[in-house]
Amino acid sequence: MKIWFDGGCRPNPGAIETAVVTGGRVWHRADHGHGDNNDAEWLALLDALALARELGLTDLVLLGDAVMVVGQARGSAPRVPARFRAYCARFAELAAGFDRVRVRHVGRAQNLAGIALESRHR
Repeated sequence: MKIWFDGGCRPNPGAIETAVVTGGRVWHRADHGHGDNNDAEWLALLDALALARELGLTDLVLLGDAVMVVGQARGSAPRVPARFRAYCARFAELAAGFDRVRVRHVGRAQNLAGIALESRHR
């Protein structure tokens, strides 16, 4: 199942919000506290995994536009700064409960979750 994720904050750093889109529905959260855009993107990815578990999904394609987060989650980033290691560990822990998890990069214009977040601020 394809699941789009995106996170943001206004201002940056600021209040974090996330969106996850799958099956034609949008899940929005605005209760993640304060952080920067990288924290927001990571929290959106973790929200996507939590939603997938809640929906009983087993085979996931997680689609996001944050190159850094996608690379870190896939294990293809050349190095992971210390501040993101807890996110990587949590991702690995959550992902282990699924049959198959793939994380893919999509352009901003193709990220349905990003479009959903942007539309909330128009």
